[in-house]
Parts: sequence; C-alpha cells; structure tokens
Amino acid sequence: MSAVTLPSPADLGAAVLARLDELAAITDEPGKITRLYLSKSHRRAATLVEGWMRDAGMSVTLDPVATLIGTYPGSDPDAPHLLLGSHIDSVRDAGKFDGTLGVVAAIEIVRRLNAAGKRLPFGLTVLAFGDEEGVRFPSTLSGSAAVAGRFNGAILDEKDEEGITRRAALAEFGAPEGDPAAPWQGQSGLGYLELHIEQGPVLEAENRPVGLVTAIQGVTRGSCRVIGSAGHAGTVPMPLRRDALTAAAEMVLAVERIGRETEGLVATIGQLRVPGGAVNTIPGVVEFSLDFRSEIDAVRKDAEARIRKAIEAVALARKVEARLAYTYEAPASECDPGLRLLMAEAAEATVQKPIRLLASGAGHDAMSFRGKLPFMMLFVRSKAGISHSPEEFTSEADLGIATATLFRAVLDLAKKHA
Repeated sequence: MSAVTLPSPADLGAAVLARLDELAAITDEPGKITRLYLSKSHRRAATLVEGWMRDAGMSVTLDPVATLIGTYPGSDPDAPHLLLGSHIDSVRDAGKFDGTLGVVAAIEIVRRLNAAGKRLPFGLTVLAFGDEEGVRFPSTLSGSAAVAGRFNGAILDEKDEEGITRRAALAEFGAPEGDPAAPWQGQSGLGYLELHIEQGPVLEAENRPVGLVTAIQGVTRGSCRVIGSAGHAGTVPMPLRRDALTAAAEMVLAVERIGRETEGLVATIGQLRVPGGAVNTIPGVVEFSLDFRSEIDAVRKDAEARIRKAIEAVALARKVEARLAYTYEAPASECDPGLRLLMAEAAEATVQKPIRLLASGAGHDAMSFRGKLPFMMLFVRSKAGISHSPEEFTSEADLGIATATLFRAVLDLAKKHA
C-alpha cells in the first residue's frame, strides 16, 4: 500500500466541528438538542449522515433497527472490515459532542482516503447507531447488539412512555423489515474502534487531550413502582398513612447509601414520577429508576441483591408494596490489549507524550462487542467533564488531535496488514 499523508489535526478539527454543528441543529425541541431514538429528528439526522457517507465514497444501508451502515471496501473487496463509529441519538437537552463525534470523525477519515484515491488492505465500515442513550425504551444498545450478533428480539415489543412499541416506531421510522439478529459482516470484522468524549474530568485535570480506555463499567438498570394508598392531605392522620412518596424517598436514600459505602460502585436514581400527584393528595403510587455500575461484575451483582433487600425492608416497615424489576444488564467490558497498543502508539506519535489509561464509567456501543469482536475506545478531553448537557464542550484543537490519532491508528493497522 502506498503511503497516505495524514492530514493536520487543525484541518481535521475544523472539518469535524463543522459537521457537529450541522447535526446539533437537528432536534425535536427548538433551542435544545433532543434527538431520541426513532424520533423525527433522528430520522432527519440519519438522512443527513447518509448523505455525508455517500459523499465520502461509501455505499450505505439502513438495517432493521435503524443503524446506518456505510461501507468503504478495501483493495481486496472480499477482505474483512474494520468497524468505526458511535451513535447519533441523544438524551433530552443534550450537548453536541456525545456520540456524534465518533460518527463524524469516522466519516471524515473515509472521506480523506477516498479523496486521495486510497484503499486499505481491509475495508472500513462506519456505523451510526441510534439507540445508545436508552432514553425512549427500557433497554438500549439494540443497534450495536444487532451488529455484534446478540440482538434480543423480545425488545421489539417494549413500549415507550406513550405506549408505542419499538416495532411500531421502527416501521414509522422507515427501517427495513428483516431479522436484526441475522448474521452480518460485522460479526467477523477485524475490530471496532470508537472515538468519544471522556464525559469525565480526568483528562482536563491532568491537561491531556486524549486518553485510552481500559474497560467499560458493567451496568444494571431497573425501575421500582411503590404502591401505597392515596388519601386527602388534610384528613388522614400521619400514623395511618401509607405514603408511597415518603417510602420511595427512603428507598432512594438507601440506594445512595449502598453506592457510597461500596468501593468501586456508583448508584443513581435519575427519574422519579408521582402519577396523578396533587398538592393536597397523599401519593398512592410512585415510580423511580435505578442505575448502578462497576468495573467488577461481582460487586455489581452483590449490589443488585443488597438494593433489593433494602427496598423490601423499607416497604415492609412503611406498609407499602414495592415492585422492583431489573430491566437491563451489561457486563463489564475490557478493551482489546492489541488494539490498545495500536492506539497508544498512534496517540503518543500524535501528542508526543505518554498517554493516560482510564476506565469508562459510562456505557457505550463498544460494550456490545464484548466476546464477539476486539474493540477499543479513545477518549478526548471534555471541559469540566460535563456531558448530557448543553454545557458539553470539547475544543476544536482537541477534536483535531483525537481524529488525527484515530486516523493514524487506522493507517498503522493498514501497514500491519499490507
């Protein structure tokens, strides 16, 4: 393979940022970035990204769970592919870098190769997943799970808050019919590389533009429905109340206590709902979410049992019913040592200094490839570690360094396969 000239980080940063700005303008909430899975804004974003992929020289397909798949064959059309990508869905009122950066950077790398008329010894496949954030439906990572060959067809019948099934939403989106679990080339690829903002403060605190991910924490998610007895706020004496909200509050604090006292565990209650609540009514029903994570699966599994026991104890003491269900689980996922070395060499050549290793506390599509395909993640510095917020920020210079590092890693891998 003839040598490929690596573009300057400055040029790459400017190109990536321009496209991130374009995607940020696509939202279902004016003035905010809200792009939930299979929403109208997700559909518009997918159309924009498809155009970018085609302009970059890729053929593009949409799979049955609404993942955009851009394909750039290698010098041997039958050669396996290296997978690159991330996701284009968002949380509500999000920032413009989370997920989309990995997609845009991958497209830019292919665009540069195509413009130079270069083919690598392997193909490149760019993946734009749409179901990473897990905001709309109970489970998540359906896109990457399908590519990795571990899709669970039962989730097609899950419903969102409006009672719309995932199956119906996919049909409305325009996803093609087919078996999401059907074998696909991604299951026999060379590996998967994902560029992502850190979503934490470590790199900024140490004045480092990029870092290498060692592993992604395992995660368990669930929900709890607390059922008490509704009543008038002025007529039911305190000792006779079965207040679902005060019971839920005690349960929430119990979950926090377990998270605080357990080394290597983080526990979060991100949602709390009081259906039909009123200022003069004792809450009869309360619902809250649970999310807890650890790099060590045994710690997380132990927490599942301890949290259930704590919630049951509160329910018994307060004479309410607690219906706890764990709805989603992903094991801890270690990045591939070989790809980590490849990325470390590329990063050190780009920034001219030793590279920080760190674990990811957030879940990512890369998790789906655990045990299926070698994977590696590259983090780029984010201001104050803020994410899932309009305040999310990564500088143009750091975007360029990170994209250049990923590009260099792809080219270095190509040399090894030449």
